[in-house]
Amino acid sequence: MTDAAVAEGDLIARKEGSAGILRLNRPKAINAVTLEMFHDIDKALDAFESDPDIAVIVLEGAGERGLCAGGDIRALWESSKVKGDLGKILWRDEYILNARIKKFPKPYVAFMDGIVMGGGVGLSAHSSHRVVTDKTKLAMPEVGLGFFPDVGGTWLLSHSPGEIGTYFGLTGQTMNGPDAIHAKFADAVVPSSKLPALREALTKVKLGATSADIGKLIDGFSTGETGGPVAAQQAKIDALFSHDRMEDIVAALKRDGSEFAQATLKTLNEKSPRGMVVTLKLLRLARTARSLEECLVREYRAALEVFASDDFREGVRAAVIDKDRNPQWSPSRIEDVTPEMVAPYFAEIGADELRFS
Repeated sequence: MTDAAVAEGDLIARKEGSAGILRLNRPKAINAVTLEMFHDIDKALDAFESDPDIAVIVLEGAGERGLCAGGDIRALWESSKVKGDLGKILWRDEYILNARIKKFPKPYVAFMDGIVMGGGVGLSAHSSHRVVTDKTKLAMPEVGLGFFPDVGGTWLLSHSPGEIGTYFGLTGQTMNGPDAIHAKFADAVVPSSKLPALREALTKVKLGATSADIGKLIDGFSTGETGGPVAAQQAKIDALFSHDRMEDIVAALKRDGSEFAQATLKTLNEKSPRGMVVTLKLLRLARTARSLEECLVREYRAALEVFASDDFREGVRAAVIDKDRNPQWSPSRIEDVTPEMVAPYFAEIGADELRFS
């Protein structure tokens, strides 16, 4: 791999100094990732891993709006409508890549600047060094699409302190940079204005630099912030979201009556009831998971069921296709989501193709 870009397509992979740069390059779509981009990232990581002159990987997004707004939801919706297999293929390859990033043998630095959602979280929040900024807007908003926080999101959320992960997973609310640190989705807040200087420094790190060396370098640019507005609500969130049934969480919010509780209830009322019940169960199971891979296998099985569901197609229609923001969920009430409806999401089938090296 030379200093010249390997491809000026949707992914730009190039060597700059001692850094292997991965730039998501669909700025008009806030760098939403496609199946082809996952394959290209995997190939680039092959080259970077075997190149002795590359000491560190840097993931960044083109344009001013964000690292990545998620996956190519429209393509998934179109495939789901015709009972296609894009979901099966895309999520398989994406989840295998997520696991690879977690275990990548060289330091992997993600610049989580601007919008970072869904699939963008999968490419960044499993990396060894996760840099957020004053512009970061990070979210796992999948329950609003009749889905659940995937790409290892259940693993990440289940490792957030207290019930913060339950709150973010069920509401899809946005984290700013400091809240992302508090939720354990990121490691350091660096002012957006300092990213170019940090990037330049990363291209000049010595070969053989350790993860600790890279961490120390990043800390030199960091503000040291560790908690934002949601972290300030930790005690209240812990009390309200400690239940294992959605009905009990809703009842607790109704009893509380505070402005925070009422705003949270309003948010939950917009989400897919089935999506919330499935998400809560996945989050509770993730707490006892021994590895990211274990969660990814469980997410993959559930994702295949989601792909075939009316709720997913309806959620995407309302949010992305028609943009009327008025999904008609089935069922429309949490109390009407039966164990029989939820069981297929947890059937131990369908993950045979998810092979982690």
